[in-house]
Amino acid sequence: MTETTPTTREPDPLEFDKPRVSIRKPEHRFDSQGETPDASRVERAMNSFVRDFGRTAAVYMESCIHCGMCAEACHFYEVTQDPKYTPIWKLEPFKQAYKREYGPFAFVYRALNLKPKVTVDELQQWQHLLYDSCTVCGRCSLMCPMGIDIASLVSQARHGMFKAGLVPHELAAVTERARREGSPLGATPKVFADRCEWLSDEHDVEITIDKPRADVLCAMSSIEIMKYPESVVATARIMRHVGADWTFRLDGYEATNFGLLTGDAAAQKELTLKIVHAAVACGAKVVVLPECGHAYTALRWMGANMYGKPLPFRVLHIAEFLAEQVRTGKLRLRKLGKTVTFHDPCQLVRRGGAIEAPREVLQALGVELREMYPTKGANWCCGGGGGVVAIHRADELRHKVFKIKMEQIEETGAELPVTSCANCRQTFDDGQAHFKWDKTMHSLLELVADNLVEDAQ
Repeated sequence: MTETTPTTREPDPLEFDKPRVSIRKPEHRFDSQGETPDASRVERAMNSFVRDFGRTAAVYMESCIHCGMCAEACHFYEVTQDPKYTPIWKLEPFKQAYKREYGPFAFVYRALNLKPKVTVDELQQWQHLLYDSCTVCGRCSLMCPMGIDIASLVSQARHGMFKAGLVPHELAAVTERARREGSPLGATPKVFADRCEWLSDEHDVEITIDKPRADVLCAMSSIEIMKYPESVVATARIMRHVGADWTFRLDGYEATNFGLLTGDAAAQKELTLKIVHAAVACGAKVVVLPECGHAYTALRWMGANMYGKPLPFRVLHIAEFLAEQVRTGKLRLRKLGKTVTFHDPCQLVRRGGAIEAPREVLQALGVELREMYPTKGANWCCGGGGGVVAIHRADELRHKVFKIKMEQIEETGAELPVTSCANCRQTFDDGQAHFKWDKTMHSLLELVADNLVEDAQ
């Protein structure tokens, strides 16, 4: 187990409400793993960042014109008006190291000490900005007029923070548990198998596990298995309804990938390859991922890099799979006849590009869709992605951010808020409890399963 240095100072919540005329460095509040000397932590972080560095990242570093548009795109800046939450500022230690050591004018920066060496104290302070107050939602990347993918740079910076042993305790712990037990939340293969057996009996639906050959391999996220088990049942019902040749596999059922969130590239690869190898073993033509945006990013957009070659199967988010089944006429749904607003999961919609698929499914449900403003790729993040919802010390700030979503949804006047990400759903449930809000977030997957034509007859 890793050793954790406790937080040394908690922030004054009122500080977040005060306007700033200049950027104030973040508070000393950090966790650390291991007994690595400070100098080694800095060296590991910078070496990792440089190793990830490429021509594109170098262009990004040189392109920033300090226009401030990324600040206005960030929900953490929006609710605090504190310049330290400007997205590009979150990369300052790494930009500092790049300018001093590797940029085209590095010798000038060193000679005149225009960019001092990065210290471990800076990295410790920046843990708050890179993890607690960044969901890697990509809204800043979308709005940057220079095309800088700030969210990707933050992910690269997290690789360096992991190498330095400077990851928030909660994220480090669940990543280690996932590697050790196969699941970050304790949904081990035995737990998953037992739960599927119980759910099968309870809901009178066949849940297929470890079928030797199958066209479709389904995966679930830990949150769904442990907190929203109805999603497992919904998946089985829908697969039966559309006549899919499908299965879960105990050697590759867990789609949650905390390696992606912590910056632990080795863990990310290990967790990704479990699903890849399970799909290859059963000859799957399609891997259907659950309502989890980060799982989609990890396998759909990064899986081939982890595997080292093109994936021998298609990767679909469950919303994309449902939309395809609607188009073929296999998915027959009862008309719901309610007003609905859809919360766009950042990793699925903005970062993943699957914008219309969930809306096609909602149209098939016969709802009146009332879009939020802004919506689709420009929609505001719920504030819990990127691992933020798991970091307890981030709760105060995260709840401030959540007010944006509450206001968006209230303005639509819709009866049902719906999303297709269990992590977003968990954030909404937490926000609902915190603010005693009367709105409950609904799962698109479960909504579909509850309104299959065969179930209505």
